[in-house]
Amino acid sequence: MSQATAPDPIPVDQLHFAMPPKHETAEDERRHRKERLAAALRLFGRFGFEEGVAGHITARDPEFTDHFWVNPFGMSFKHITVSDLILVNHKGQVVEGRHHVNQAAFAIHSQIHRARPDVVAAAHSHSTYGRALSALGELLEPITQDVCAFYEDHALFDDYTGVVVDEEEGRRIAAALGPHKAVVLRNHGLLTVGDTVDAAAWWFITMERSCQVQLAAKAAGKPVHIDQASARHTRDQLGNDLAAWINYQPLYQQITRSEPELLG
Repeated sequence: MSQATAPDPIPVDQLHFAMPPKHETAEDERRHRKERLAAALRLFGRFGFEEGVAGHITARDPEFTDHFWVNPFGMSFKHITVSDLILVNHKGQVVEGRHHVNQAAFAIHSQIHRARPDVVAAAHSHSTYGRALSALGELLEPITQDVCAFYEDHALFDDYTGVVVDEEEGRRIAAALGPHKAVVLRNHGLLTVGDTVDAAAWWFITMERSCQVQLAAKAAGKPVHIDQASARHTRDQLGNDLAAWINYQPLYQQITRSEPELLG
């Protein structure tokens, strides 16, 4: 019996690998951002990031860049569809949609979008482990490979004065965020940003999980820190928005295949 010939390798250029899409018109890009926003909100609902009416994800409009799309006030993350999203202008006025805007969403996100023109999306919710870490007034420590994405790239807003409803407080949060991808809001929770909705959502999801790991590790003993050089190297590998976009795609596939009505 003759030995079978091993199959030839498939050329790399014939293998599929998804990358962020390019859009020819603002209308196409707007639709894309709204679809990703609705999907991200559904995922936040699936992961239990809701706490009453708190929490919001925004996406900058590609044409009217001082406007942003956001989830309606008082609607469950788990039920939101593309057609439910509202468009808010720089004054906090709803210009498209028939629902109210969460004033905290406007106060915080409007100032972040204003201060960071590179940011397309921002995510904030009162997730359990994010709140727990924020109550300690701590930053994430380099104790796992995944958390190194945030190494020297997140900040602490070391203050709490109540529910954020005025723009001045939003400016202070934006200043604390600075050039970073995330900020821990003391006694409040987490906030993340990205150059796509996918990136901002992924940073929030993995940051929440990193908070859980840190709290669990410290409860069990004394975590071993990754050294500074290795933490920085790992951040350079994993901590960019393209890496976040790629990591997020399996989650986007899951939610849109199991809940396709969200695109309506």
